[in-house]
Amino acid sequence: MSTSVETFTDWRDYYELTKPRVVMLIVFTAIVGMFLSVPGWPDLAALFFGTLGIGLAASSAAVFNHVLDARTDILMMRTRGRPLPQGKLTEKAALSFASVLCVIAMIILWFLVNPLTAVLTFASLIGYAVVYTVFLKRATPQNIVIGGAAGAAPPVLGWAAVTGEVHSSALLLFLIIFVWTPPHFWALAIARKEEYEKVGIPMLPVTHGEEYTRLSILLYTILLVVITVIPYLTGMSGLIYLATALGLGAVFLFYAIQMRRDPEEASLPMRTFKYSITYLGILFAALLIDHYFLLQVSI
Repeated sequence: MSTSVETFTDWRDYYELTKPRVVMLIVFTAIVGMFLSVPGWPDLAALFFGTLGIGLAASSAAVFNHVLDARTDILMMRTRGRPLPQGKLTEKAALSFASVLCVIAMIILWFLVNPLTAVLTFASLIGYAVVYTVFLKRATPQNIVIGGAAGAAPPVLGWAAVTGEVHSSALLLFLIIFVWTPPHFWALAIARKEEYEKVGIPMLPVTHGEEYTRLSILLYTILLVVITVIPYLTGMSGLIYLATALGLGAVFLFYAIQMRRDPEEASLPMRTFKYSITYLGILFAALLIDHYFLLQVSI
């Protein structure tokens, strides 16, 4: 009886290492890229194996991130409950797990999707798990801006999985997530400023202060709202997407302005952070819905 309980617990610990909620958002934006890449339905094999490979690669990157951050995670309230700081799994076991996920992902993408997607996905994995986590995160307060390129890649990966190329429209999707990432993460950094300061990670609120960070969040949010209009202006999407983007953007701007006006309201940064996740999910869902609405209209 005890053996089955331990096995179940181990399975859950490995699963937690993959950051499933983050990976689900990554995979969703990749899937949207797949569907937007063609006027009709994407090839089912490319859709299935592309989603599987990208998801496994993202999971692998998350596990590598857990291993590399284990020594600082134990010092932070937000992360000390993770499996590695708690000693539920060894770093060796986690590294083996991450490596297996990476190898399987690359095999699937190279042989069952296309080499371009495999190469781009591997570059994204290295960008997040190594370049960002090992170097940028502890080297510069612009870590999340530069490192955000890896997190913005999934729509490009999805597009490449179906078409075998990188299109300008895919790069526009990349740009939306790239600009979304700083206000999303800096809101969390404000809420957890003391913890980042404690472990010596130079997040923007630690190095430049909260007032500067709140202004940066506002400016990036304004830029984000402008950029999210471009898909409509270029004919990539229609009025359904435009209305959704403007509505979502107005709420995001409201949060950013409130954070700037009322720095004493302690709950605002975390509320902004949580809204930003909802924002991105609904925005990409609107792109998908609008795409097939336009297709039906054209037919």
